[in-house]
Amino acid sequence: MNVRFLYPVVVLALLGILFSLANTPNMVTHTLPVSQHDIAQMESSSFTVMMDVLTHQRCMNCHPNDDIPKQGDDRHPHYFGMARGINDKGFQATNCHTCHQSVNNKNSGVPGAPHWALAPASMGWEGLTRTEIAGRLLNRETNGNKSHEELIEHMTKDELVLWAWDPGVNANGVQRTLPPVSKEDFKKAVVDWFANGAVIPTK
Repeated sequence: MNVRFLYPVVVLALLGILFSLANTPNMVTHTLPVSQHDIAQMESSSFTVMMDVLTHQRCMNCHPNDDIPKQGDDRHPHYFGMARGINDKGFQATNCHTCHQSVNNKNSGVPGAPHWALAPASMGWEGLTRTEIAGRLLNRETNGNKSHEELIEHMTKDELVLWAWDPGVNANGVQRTLPPVSKEDFKKAVVDWFANGAVIPTK
């Protein structure tokens, strides 16, 4: 037989073998295994994104380490001598809801969202490191006895938390600073961090 006629036969045979292997159920894929290092990197990334928001002034102003709510990007004490008061909502004559309604006031610049109030004193984050904040966040004795599922619900769906991405304008009509992370990226980071065990990085 002429050798040149063997080439097409050999090529077709090789293609047939490759096709058969590609369709074999137990065919080994080329997906690389995820190492412990990769998992640690993903956890650290989610933690960093989440903490970039939780340590931003939009959150920290309502998580003081004292009983005084803070205002503005410089986090100065709230005007008019406001303090934590009763149930974290001020006092009878100076209740938070006297000025802070359920939505932002575009005319006065007073921010607003449902159930406006200071975070409980046990959730004071001011002056704490990111790992210390995470420790308080996960501790049922300091987080309002919330489970992981309830914490995810709070941080990704609570309208007061999400107000951070719709803070309106200040008294001078200037747009308030937004967190350095988008709302959707923050939500994803929260979900991913808890899904991976809510590990607090040691470094």
